Amino acid sequence: MSDDFWSGLDNRRGRVSPFRRFSAQEWTKFRADTPLTLNDEDVERLRSLGDDVDLGEVQRIYLSITRLLTTHVEASQKLFDQRARFLSLTGRKVPFIIGIAGSVAVGKSTTARLLHALLARSLGLPKVDLVTTDGFLRPNAELEKRGLMQRKGFPESYDVGSILHFLSDIKSGKPRVKAPLYSHLTYDVLAGKYQTVDQPDVLIFEGINVLQARALPLDGKAVPVVSDFFDFSVYIDADEDDLRSWYISRFMSLRKTAFTDPKSFFHRYASLSDDEALDTAEKLWREINLVNLRNTILPTRPRADLVMRKQRDHKIAEVALRKL
Repeated sequence: MSDDFWSGLDNRRGRVSPFRRFSAQEWTKFRADTPLTLNDEDVERLRSLGDDVDLGEVQRIYLSITRLLTTHVEASQKLFDQRARFLSLTGRKVPFIIGIAGSVAVGKSTTARLLHALLARSLGLPKVDLVTTDGFLRPNAELEKRGLMQRKGFPESYDVGSILHFLSDIKSGKPRVKAPLYSHLTYDVLAGKYQTVDQPDVLIFEGINVLQARALPLDGKAVPVVSDFFDFSVYIDADEDDLRSWYISRFMSLRKTAFTDPKSFFHRYASLSDDEALDTAEKLWREINLVNLRNTILPTRPRADLVMRKQRDHKIAEVALRKL
């Protein structure tokens, strides 16, 4: 992990940080006897386009994370039971919510799907759900009306109120809570289409800005943020140059696949020459995604409980875990 992660945390006695830092080799040892419940075909199915995660990476990194999260879930259940006895309460434990954040093209979806599969197959965790924030984006028509289409993916393009209500209902243990669905083909929210989340043991909530904070009120009133509902959070990190390379590579690949569908929002890019497509991808990265990364996504990195640092080949090089 780059040293700038700890910049601003130094004092005269030396560098201080709320995180403990581990190399990938050190992190691997923490898997202990956690079983490998996936195979090569599973990983191939779960990984995103351009994300070269393989079964070896699952063994090297993700089994230790699975063990860590399972431990946190079990500890949360014990604390809930103790508090229930203290307050003479009855009722089931509310879901344990894991937030996953990071830049466009960093591999959030792959990480979310892998953890979903691993936790769902772990002993004692019979029900794990995964929801992305894409469905909580404001519809394109509304973004157009507000002049925000070029800011799609920035915090103001999301219906934060709906996200907060959704997570509040999940944390309250309500049954059959609906999350809106999104189409990456039409690049828009699917009107009237929902994913139903019914009292899971664990909910994974993935999106670029889920660790976003907001200005504090001067009068001390409660101002909830999305991460207030998280029990654990993960930030996936990488160098800007690598993120740019991955984004452009994915754009060029989609231009020859998904973009060729006439229904695709990006169909107009399919007919571009290679040079035109490359220029377009560079511009989209530079003027939208890089700005979003620097101004709104990267500043949330220190708020995570676990930071996974990727290197150019998509392999995790280092892991930072928040101290208790």
